[in-house]
Amino acid sequence: MVKAYTQEYIYKHPWERVTSASYRKFTDHENRHILTHILEVDTLSCKVDPISKKLYTARAVTVHFPGPWFIRKIVGQDVCHCIETTIVDAKTRSMQLTSRNVSLQKFIEVEEKIQYEPHPDNPKIWTTCRQETNIHIKPLPALASIAEKAEQRYAEKVVKYSATGREVMERICIYLEAESAQIGL
Repeated sequence: MVKAYTQEYIYKHPWERVTSASYRKFTDHENRHILTHILEVDTLSCKVDPISKKLYTARAVTVHFPGPWFIRKIVGQDVCHCIETTIVDAKTRSMQLTSRNVSLQKFIEVEEKIQYEPHPDNPKIWTTCRQETNIHIKPLPALASIAEKAEQRYAEKVVKYSATGREVMERICIYLEAESAQIGL
């Protein structure tokens, strides 16, 4: 059974600032103590399509496996490797991130999609963030009865980490706002 969880958030910052903050979220050193579940982030590719002018980025993200302790015990590891792909279309002012785990797929599949777009009511200064997370824990025969509870616990962790990520994004947006004010943008 696949569980889908959707969250929506409004950043009271322009789209350009929010998308810049998204790229910096994992790389700013001061965020390491907040995003403790992120162990490592490496950029695999970054290119601009010459025809569409869209920016395509792929990053490898290693995270502390946020699943319930008993699932970590069964799978025998507490880290998970993920691939995050990003498409930025500056012309339409749209940014979509998709993250999927590439390890532990025998036990769990997680896909997270985040879409950033200008807010329809205030497009110049607000940005809408829609996040959808799909979780599918593949139960072992002995665990079939608790797979749903495990998915729920995993979802609770996702919600917690999402809130922490938004907090970091807000802080970076404020920093970027102050930085642009200093140089007169």
